[in-house]
Parts: sequence; structure tokens; C-alpha cells
Amino acid sequence: MALRQPVKRWQPGLWASWVPFGIGEQRPNNYWEVLRAAWENRGRLGYAWRILREGCCDGCALGTAGLRDWTAPGIHLCNVRLRLLRLNTMPAFDPAVVRDVRHFAGRQAAELRQLGRLPTPLYRRRGEPGFRPLSWDEALELAARRIRASSPERLAFYLTSRGIPNETYYLVQKAARAIGTNNIDNAARLCHAPSTLALKETLGVAATTCSYVDLIGTDLVVFFGSNVAVNQPVMMKYLYYARKAGTRVALVNPYREPAMERYWVPSIPESALFGTRIADAFFPVLPGGDIGFILGTIKWLSEHDGIRWEFVERHTTGFAELRESLDRTSWEELERSAGLGREEMAAFGRTLLEAERAVFVWSMGVTQHTFGEDVVRTIVDLALVRGYVGREGCGLMPIRGHSGVQGGAEMGAYATTFPGGLPVNRENAARLAELWGFPVPDVPGLTAPEMVAAAERGAIDLLWSIGGNFMEVLPEPERVRRALESVPLRVHQDIILTPQMLIPADEVLLLPATTRYEIPGGVTETTTERRVIFSPEVPGPRVRDARPEGEVLIELAARVRPELGGRLRYRDLQEVREEIARAIPAYDGIQHLRKRGDSFQYGGRLLCAGGHFPTPDGRARFSLVPLPERRVPPGALRLVTRRGKQFNSMVLAQQDGATGLRRDDALFSPQDARALGLRDGQRVRLRNAHGELEVRVRVGPVKEGSVQAHWPEANVLLGSEGSPRSRIPAYKDAYVFVEPLE
Repeated sequence: MALRQPVKRWQPGLWASWVPFGIGEQRPNNYWEVLRAAWENRGRLGYAWRILREGCCDGCALGTAGLRDWTAPGIHLCNVRLRLLRLNTMPAFDPAVVRDVRHFAGRQAAELRQLGRLPTPLYRRRGEPGFRPLSWDEALELAARRIRASSPERLAFYLTSRGIPNETYYLVQKAARAIGTNNIDNAARLCHAPSTLALKETLGVAATTCSYVDLIGTDLVVFFGSNVAVNQPVMMKYLYYARKAGTRVALVNPYREPAMERYWVPSIPESALFGTRIADAFFPVLPGGDIGFILGTIKWLSEHDGIRWEFVERHTTGFAELRESLDRTSWEELERSAGLGREEMAAFGRTLLEAERAVFVWSMGVTQHTFGEDVVRTIVDLALVRGYVGREGCGLMPIRGHSGVQGGAEMGAYATTFPGGLPVNRENAARLAELWGFPVPDVPGLTAPEMVAAAERGAIDLLWSIGGNFMEVLPEPERVRRALESVPLRVHQDIILTPQMLIPADEVLLLPATTRYEIPGGVTETTTERRVIFSPEVPGPRVRDARPEGEVLIELAARVRPELGGRLRYRDLQEVREEIARAIPAYDGIQHLRKRGDSFQYGGRLLCAGGHFPTPDGRARFSLVPLPERRVPPGALRLVTRRGKQFNSMVLAQQDGATGLRRDDALFSPQDARALGLRDGQRVRLRNAHGELEVRVRVGPVKEGSVQAHWPEANVLLGSEGSPRSRIPAYKDAYVFVEPLE
């Protein structure tokens, strides 16, 4: 049966407000963002418009061809993309600006961004007040000389998701392995490594199983720990059409996100005028309580004839063991773990019973726990018991927040996997060695947190960071600072100046990078729905000395190992895409992308279509997941870090238009505020063994027993513990004590 189509007539029953344009409501002002972007880019307005019209968005991972997409009619443009636009158009600063950087001490990243683009290679020795220019030849020879004097296990390479395309990820990981190390990691790990691992083990695939079009007209969309209204705003346009087609939307989350409840879609007249009610069912679990809640729901479904036995018996294995485990688990245990009662689990179960088809979407509210993989496994279990995989209008969607991370993982820019997601081992290393023509290391390397730990021990001689800012991304920022100071040579390759570049070391080298729109011949990115999209080179002004990161790393590797120069250097990126197609079978087709709008979706619209899973026996696997042990000391609250108006760790505004929260605000439940004697607006200190943070109390619909503070500011309250298998920090898994300051 085909998916329902959206109703074309206006539907007042879905309106968020009868007040035109939501005047007086707390909501993002998307029209103001358009005016702001026009003013901010006024000196290069033509170039800014060409980037929007021609390029593939460098914001989230929904994906565009200019201002259009493959899912819904009309304009695809959001406030995140508009805020990032200036990074692509601003000119370089004068190198004299950084001749003495001591006056930049304490400056925030947003202030440093305003200086402009990095102009040329810059170099600083310990004890010197600032940076002096170098030629590219001097810079590369310096780095190559230091690498030759070291050993591969003492080198580390890191890439973030700032608009980095597939070709760059592929070239950088190839260069690192040519030098002899698997110490390479990227920001994809910090978001969805638990999803990749759990999906691969249970379904045999490591990506979204459906497409965005499956959201529109299905019966139900459930968001677990995901706030797409802030992180992927155009998704709200898709959800508008879904609601118009009769789709229900449920939110399983410790906070009742206002923008997930009501949203004004600026490109659709009806929604722009009166807003749209999006989520119509809310289940406020404890932070990390998803496992107990989902297992309780499965237990209820099992007791109320809610299992799709035909699908379970024909296409899965392991359900009998899961059912036996749930029979032995009391409702009281499940309720205590979830923070919700049996009646809420029954209500969610009834919602699923009424849904012939559903899509489950999740993000970092699920993955960034010490047990993130287990949460994903239970989401998979729930989808399997209802047969929500491999059918139109059904699927599992770990939604990506940044345009580069899906491809970053699949291109092999990981310490633990090679291109195509193959594990680092002797067999796969030999296969790559045959393709590349040189030996490939076969032992897993260091992840980003492990790089910092190794630097702290004095075990890293060189850290090469492409984009990113460890000082803002990782927990325990002061510890990270000390670790960065101890690395003899740090190389930062980026488009702008960031605070971590100013941390002294024996030697610091800054290299100016290009944006994706400046890379000759154009590049590609991979979206959440597995669509590989061509983003063309956009004509316009250039920073004269900026060079593409992949080109630089390949040249570096050729200097370190001159005998491999002929095997490493490439004619153009078309040749690189042809090699990617050979290295990663799923990407066969990338070599045919040549102009704006060219794309293909690897695996097709649906993975696991018809219940056929690429596992050894062709069946999906249920998982036996224990209820997590999460003890909180008496008087403490669970701490959850949250995003505001930001992109990755890049804070774009001090106030979040969706919630009204400022960066120093923290969310408390009314019950906890009363119990602690706190009033709205009061200053308090959040404290634990790792550090302390002063915040302002904001009372709102957050789960009792928890407090939410903004990331990355709250990193001072997080430790280095994290997921043991995915090896990522537990950004949602701490606790704090609250001390009034007034």
C-alpha cells in the first residue's frame, strides 16, 4: 500500500497558533536570519548567492542540490546554513594580526572567527609572542622532517565535520596509513559510532535503512533523544508534510523540546503564518532511561498480541531469548530504569499497535552514554518486533548533524575501521595494500580521546588537526589544554583561527584550508539517507595561499616517503573518486558524479528490503540488553549536555530562539526547583568531582531528577569515561550537585 499523500488544503486543526507569524511566541525568527546573512555577506553578496544556489549545503546532513532537495518541493534553506555562509565568503586577515597573540588570551571562538580566514602558513615556537609567515614548501618540509624523526605510533591525525567532503576524508586517511599509522579519527565517532556498531551487529548494515520520503505519509515517526528542529531545521518541513498526510509524531526525551512541539516553517505559507503542531505524544524518560522504557514497551506488546510474528519468525533470530529475559524482569525494575510507569509504556505500545508502519529516528541523546550501543540495540529490537524494517514507510534513522560525518566514517577516516567500514585487521589491511601498492598498518589506532591521553603521557610527537577544536569538543578542557601543550609539533589546518591554535607548544604550524566550494573540480558528500551528492566548485574570490586538506596531506606523505610519491599523488579528484569506487563497493557510482544535482543513493531507497538482511544467515538479530546501572548520589541530579543555537561546537548565538535559553542557563524541573529551594533566574553552581560551572536557573518541562546545561561549556563537568566499545565520551551520563549563589 502506497504512503498517504499530504492534504493540499489548509488545516486549522494542525495550526500551532491563530496569531499570524507567531507574534509574541518564543520561536526562531528565520526571516531575520535571511536579513542578517544578507547584511553579513554584503561585501560579497554575489558569491554568497552562488554558494547557496550552486553548492551542496555544508551544514547538516540532509543534503541539497543548491536550494533544492530530493524529498519535498520548494526551497531548502535553514538558519544553520545561513549562519555558516560567512565562513565561506569572508576574506583573509593580515598576517600581522597574529604577530603577537597574547592579547587574544581568553577570547572566545566566536570572536576569533570575526578576524577572517587564515591567510598563509604561519609558524610559532614556544616562547615567541606570535606567528610569522612561512612558505608552503617550508611548512611541509618542517612537518615531514619531524615525522621522519619520529615513529608512526607517535603520530596522530584528526578531522572534524566542518564541510569536509568525501574526497578529503579518503585522501587524509590514505596519507596517514602511507606514513604508517592508524592513529586517525574524525567527529563522526563522537556522534554515531554506537549506532554504526549496533546496526552492523544486528542488521548487517551500518547506516539509515530508509529514506526521508518514508517520513511523509507513514503512520508514525518516533524521535528518541533527537531535536531536529534545532540541529536539522529543514526536517521540520518534511514533518509538516508528514503531519498533513496524517502521520503521528512522538518524542521520547527527558525534555519536552518546544520546537519539536510547535514549529513555524518559513518556506510554507500556512506554517509560516500559523505554525504547525508537530509532536503529539511525549514520553519524558530519565536521561538514559530509553532502555527500560523500550524493553517495557516490548514486554507490553508481547502480552497484548503486538508482535508481528510472521516477520519475527521469517526474518529474525533471538526473540525467544529476549522474551524469556523480559518475563524474568519485573515491571518495577523497568519503571525504575525508565523513570516512567507501566501506563506510559502501555500508551506507547498502543501507539505502535495502531501504526502499520513507522520510522524511528535518534541522535546523540541516545548515543552519548556509556551504554549508547545498548540503547541503539533496544531501538532495533523494538523495530524488529513490529516489522518496521525493509518496507516503505518504515526504517531506522540515526540522523547525522553535520554534512561530512556519514562519509567521514565510510571513507575510513577512523582509527578502528578502513574504507567501507571494514575493521582494521590483517586481512583487510592486505586487501588495501594490494589496491594502494604499499603496506598498510593492521593494528587499530588511537581515537580522539585516546590521542589526548597519549599526548598527556608524552607519547605523541605530532598532532595534525584538520578543523576541530579539542578544547571545546572533549571533556575536561584543562586536561586537554595540558595535553596539547605537551605535543612537540601541532599542525592546525583550518579556514579560521580557533582558541586551541593559541595554546603554546614547542612548535605550532597553522595551514590555511579551502572551503568545499573552492576545491578545484568539485567534491561530494554523503547524507543521512545514504545519498552521495556532487557539490560543484563555485567561482568567486579565493584566499591565495589556501589549499585543499587532502592535497596537502598527500603531498606531506609523499615527502615523508618519497618512494611512494607515484602511488600517492593524483591527477585530479575525478581520479580519486574512481579509486573510491574500487575501494568501497557501495560507492560504485561516485565516479559518475560530475555536476550540480548529480547523486545516487547507495543501497537504494530501502536497505534490508523485504526482510533480507546482509548477515551470515540472512536474518536480523535481537539483542539481550541489561538494564544499565546508574547510581546517583543522594542530593545530586543527572546532568545532560544540550545544544543551543550552534553548529557542532561552534556557538552561533548567545540565545537559542527555540527555547529562549541563554548559554549560561540550565534547565531544572519544577519539582527539583521546589525541592532545592531555587527560583527561576537564580544563579547557582553545578559541581562534581571534575569541575564546576556557574549557571542561571530556568524552570521548564525537563525530567525530574535531571538538569540540562549547554555544551561545550558544561564539558568542565564531564570526565573521560565513555562507551567501552565505541570509545566516545559520555556527554549525557554525569551527575552534579547544586549550590545556590544568591
